[in-house]
Amino acid sequence: MTSTVDEAAAPAGRAARRRDRRKAEMIAAALQILSSSGYQGMRFEDVAERTDIAKATLYHYFPSKDALVAAALEKLTTDVLTRLGAALDTAADQSATDQLRALVTEQLHVLTVRYPEVGKLFSFPAPWPDEHSEAIKTMRRRHDQIFRDVIDRGIAGDEFDCPDPSVALHCLHGILNHASIWLRPDADPDNRTRDAVVDAALRLFLRA
Repeated sequence: MTSTVDEAAAPAGRAARRRDRRKAEMIAAALQILSSSGYQGMRFEDVAERTDIAKATLYHYFPSKDALVAAALEKLTTDVLTRLGAALDTAADQSATDQLRALVTEQLHVLTVRYPEVGKLFSFPAPWPDEHSEAIKTMRRRHDQIFRDVIDRGIAGDEFDCPDPSVALHCLHGILNHASIWLRPDADPDNRTRDAVVDAALRLFLRA
């Protein structure tokens, strides 16, 4: 009996993995189109063409454009926050300066390697319908709070000289989002340019 069950489960497992891979491809395509065309310019037809599937198949995975956009934003949020949390964990016993450096470095990696389209998406935000605007605000708050906690620790520990942390945090994200547009990891094999961007960003907070 066990052997029969295992044999039946194997194809089902493969089918589930194929389905997950296909969904991931659709979500990645949706993020790319959102970054270049905005919400209003994103069409199901474009996602289907970019992933080389029939439009009817896309509807099988996502019943509407808004369902796909919601899934894309949730995937983006989960992945980015997980990566930032992991970077912070590796520097948990270090100074606030080193923790902030770890976060900024990982953020640049996310913007230039993992999700190169996201810098454009948030550097030049276009109007979003109410259905998604709250999700985006929540994503921003959760994302910014990770940085803000470290910044507050640095101020409390007298590592940072930052009269207005909120303004400095906005400036930080402006630097990183715009750097992601021109910074090319393939042209920076030793990460010298990336590290220079990180150093410049940290000067927003460090004492002179």
